Amino acid sequence: MSTDRYDLSLHQDDSLRKTAKLLYVSQATYGGDWHSMQHTHHCAELFYIVEGEGQFFIEGETYPVSVNDLVIINPRVLHTELSLNGSTFKYIVLGIEGLELPPDSEHQDLNYRIVNFKSIQDTILFYLQKMLYEIEEKIPGHEIICQNLMEILVLLLERQTNFSTTLAPVTKKTSRLSSHIRRYIDQHYKENITLDHLAEISHVSKFHLAHAFAEEYGISPINYLISKRIDEGAHLLTTTDLSLALISHICGFSSPSYFSQIFKKQHHCSPREFRKQSRITPSANGLSIDT
Repeated sequence: MSTDRYDLSLHQDDSLRKTAKLLYVSQATYGGDWHSMQHTHHCAELFYIVEGEGQFFIEGETYPVSVNDLVIINPRVLHTELSLNGSTFKYIVLGIEGLELPPDSEHQDLNYRIVNFKSIQDTILFYLQKMLYEIEEKIPGHEIICQNLMEILVLLLERQTNFSTTLAPVTKKTSRLSSHIRRYIDQHYKENITLDHLAEISHVSKFHLAHAFAEEYGISPINYLISKRIDEGAHLLTTTDLSLALISHICGFSSPSYFSQIFKKQHHCSPREFRKQSRITPSANGLSIDT
């Protein structure tokens, strides 16, 4: 009989487990008609591309991404995700509190990285899909399992690349409730959304929801919804020849006149004037919210 025994060190570094905390994991699929607003988070975000092609607009620069790319974005870094050439764009994203990329000799001021994990794609996808399954099914103990899986993924990231992550002090705790509502609005802004509806899907009172969201983002949920719709309207005015009536309907406004009224208040010109000016001098109009 033979036995192979491998002892673990008694002095293991468990600082990652004590400090880094998985806040959320979600899966998103977008088509070519999707347009997102620039925003930041008080946690790091890790995006793993599982299907299609897209772009990330990070700190004023655009970067193409495709299947098996991992995009790591530090806390408080302005960014947004964009579909590319009408392609379906699907990714899984993790929000991790207390983790960030440190500067190094090659990337002194770079607060993000894009790494391709084709060589271990099956391993990465296994852990990510297991996390999604656990959090969707809400099996007892799923929070602990998801946290452990996140730690494995971070260690695999460090093992497969020539840079490391660091544990960073958290200056502001991200609200899961507010983050959930912001993401819901980003994906459903074209629908008929009310504060009562948002409170219902969040299982909290509308007063608590409004206070928590405003505390987190400095804007009420409904005003954020309106700004999201106006931003999409500005995008359609710049990139299409659709009528104002159709654009207002697509963006979720009850009437073209109300769309024009709110648009003028935010952009200080009418939609028609905005379209005319954009054809002369293209401009990027978006709402940036420190999240």
